[in-house]
Amino acid sequence: MNGQQRLRIEVWSDVVCPWCYIGKRRLDKALDQFGHADEVEVVWRSFQLDPAHREGAREAVYDALARKTGGSPAQVRAMTGQLAQLGAAEGLAYDFDRAVLVNTFDAHRLNQLGRAHGLGTQTHERLMRAHLTEGEILDDTETLVRLGNDVGIPAEETRTVLAGDAYAADVLQDTRQAQALGAGGVPFFALNRTYGLSGAQPVDTFLSALHKAAATPGTATR
Repeated sequence: MNGQQRLRIEVWSDVVCPWCYIGKRRLDKALDQFGHADEVEVVWRSFQLDPAHREGAREAVYDALARKTGGSPAQVRAMTGQLAQLGAAEGLAYDFDRAVLVNTFDAHRLNQLGRAHGLGTQTHERLMRAHLTEGEILDDTETLVRLGNDVGIPAEETRTVLAGDAYAADVLQDTRQAQALGAGGVPFFALNRTYGLSGAQPVDTFLSALHKAAATPGTATR
């Protein structure tokens, strides 16, 4: 490291995004191989893949993908099957048969609350696992309360947040920041706002970017 600052990695991600979970696992592996991992701060930022998804609407992932891509049921299952194989290579047991797409705004508000408690990474991980491997419904208040409690967020605080509009502005601000940085989709990784990586890159690519960012003076902006 350059001795002046910690390395800050900001990750824009949606909790229902299978590529984001794969990207997280590969980043984790790169950090395991990085000699200064104890000097790295990872911040999980909000980004909705489909902000126009109607609030309260719940749709099986196969139906949603067929509608969005125009693909046949067989094509959709082939596509998700390939994703499941990629996930399995990273130790992720995707279960698209049970996955239900919802509006993720409240899930992102919970993630913001988790970050305020110093539990941003744990909260994002828990929400991704819940949707992609456990078939949890991520717009259900009591489900979000339980998932937050799993990582140490007080249940009543989560209920209070979800009953109002707390952290809504933070979710929207994260999205604006992603757009300002030129991120058209997720996952998107910004290292000290100096190096950017789009997509679930290979471990070696992440590791190379970590070394480059660590050797380059820069300003990590909150």
